[in-house]
Amino acid sequence: MSSLEGRVYTVTGAASGIGQAVAVRLVELGAAGLALSDVNMGNLEKTKALCDSAGKAKIVLSRVDVSDPAQVEKWVDDTVREFGRLDGAANVAGIAGGDGETTCATIKQEDWDKMLAVNLNGVMFCMRAQLPHLPRPGGSIVNVSSTSGLRGLPHNAAYATSKFGVVGLTESAAGEFGRQGIRINALLPGPIDTPIFRDGEAKGLFNSEITSAATCLGRMGQPHEVAKVLCFMMTDDSSYVTGGMFCVLCLPPP
Repeated sequence: MSSLEGRVYTVTGAASGIGQAVAVRLVELGAAGLALSDVNMGNLEKTKALCDSAGKAKIVLSRVDVSDPAQVEKWVDDTVREFGRLDGAANVAGIAGGDGETTCATIKQEDWDKMLAVNLNGVMFCMRAQLPHLPRPGGSIVNVSSTSGLRGLPHNAAYATSKFGVVGLTESAAGEFGRQGIRINALLPGPIDTPIFRDGEAKGLFNSEITSAATCLGRMGQPHEVAKVLCFMMTDDSSYVTGGMFCVLCLPPP
């Protein structure tokens, strides 16, 4: 895989799971600087420690709620002031919700709004702040959706809707900025062993044994496996890839 030497990236949702693994992988590939954000600063410090062990990148941490456009814009502007450039972004931050019984007829308005605010609006706010700073050509954005962005998820309509939205948003932006040399892709993980998945399992949304058995590979994925695919899309090895939907450990067709 080609090097990311000298390049600077922002990563949201970097305190755990896929976001944390992406940060570490970017450092391994030679990134010079990372601006990492999350709402969990304690775990974000753990990510920094892992990155420091993986390479020599300069790491800057920020508490950012991606559902707040003002926070997102300030974070990205501060990143450019700190590093003098921004080459790409991994928009990973997301939440899961529900209780395994909620339906479209019973979901609370505040739960619906929160899910879309973080998972969909948050991606839009990030891209809107990042795009003006990316090199033309050469900039790259990867937005994390889900295999639930390809098919509905009973008892979790808000989550599936938000992830469908990320796919549509990504494809639209790819068409808008492709001629300028900016590549924008969506990554669609299946069941990955992350804190978000385990939290959902505790609420009755998922069952790891059943889900694992249903996958093509017969097991759940690990965050570092997703990170390798995402970071491939950041490198020049994927120079002709944009507007794509990349499934990682997807479920068999229905």
